[in-house]
Amino acid sequence: MNTINRDQLAVYLHDFLRADGFEDYGPNGLQVEGTPRVRRIASGVTANLALIEQATAWQADMILVHHGWFWRAEDPRVVGQKQKRLRALLAADINLFAYHLPLDAHPLVGNNAQLAARMGWQIEARFGKQDLACLGTGPHSTLGDLVDALANALGRAPLLVGDPTTPVGRLAWCTGAAQNWIEQAYGAGADTYVSGEISEPTAHFAREMGVAYLACGHHATERYGVQALGEHLARSFGIDHRFFDIDNPA
Repeated sequence: MNTINRDQLAVYLHDFLRADGFEDYGPNGLQVEGTPRVRRIASGVTANLALIEQATAWQADMILVHHGWFWRAEDPRVVGQKQKRLRALLAADINLFAYHLPLDAHPLVGNNAQLAARMGWQIEARFGKQDLACLGTGPHSTLGDLVDALANALGRAPLLVGDPTTPVGRLAWCTGAAQNWIEQAYGAGADTYVSGEISEPTAHFAREMGVAYLACGHHATERYGVQALGEHLARSFGIDHRFFDIDNPA
């Protein structure tokens, strides 16, 4: 089995994901240093304790996630769950790599691109901060058809604000917690907007603007980018990759 130098891998990922081009909520790249050689990458959506434990049992050298640590404005002290997670990671000598907005936006392995690929959606334009969100078309005729297709693809039924018999029309999407971009989706010309979460104001905006909204789950919509990135690294460098899906109903 091949191995790759951790620091060389960090440079490759930084360039491949164009990490310099994003103003983010936390650090992208290597967040916790472990062993200098990488032969096994465990990927997951979020760097939680369960993922660290499963990666350790698999003897991973690196954990690759979308949601890492050290978010802006969080408590900087290493106490409570942060201490338990960090202690487990350091004890196993595993590297932690995290990519947030760069992994949302990437045109090949990004969360939005990967969701589109699974759903058969065509990206025709981008909008929103740093062009994270997508605008395009899909093969689904009505909102009811779209609900069924999303439920089959994601393994959970989305919450629909709208009439299932209404045509989908122009489609916009942005994975995760992008529900507040519904007004931007409307401004970009969308008839239907798909995201991960829903907030109290979202339904009101959707009804008042005449835009259908589908909340499909933050975790559910962001499982695919990190998997695609892990598989890309495995193919590129001849190393092992395994995705660990730690279920999250949010």
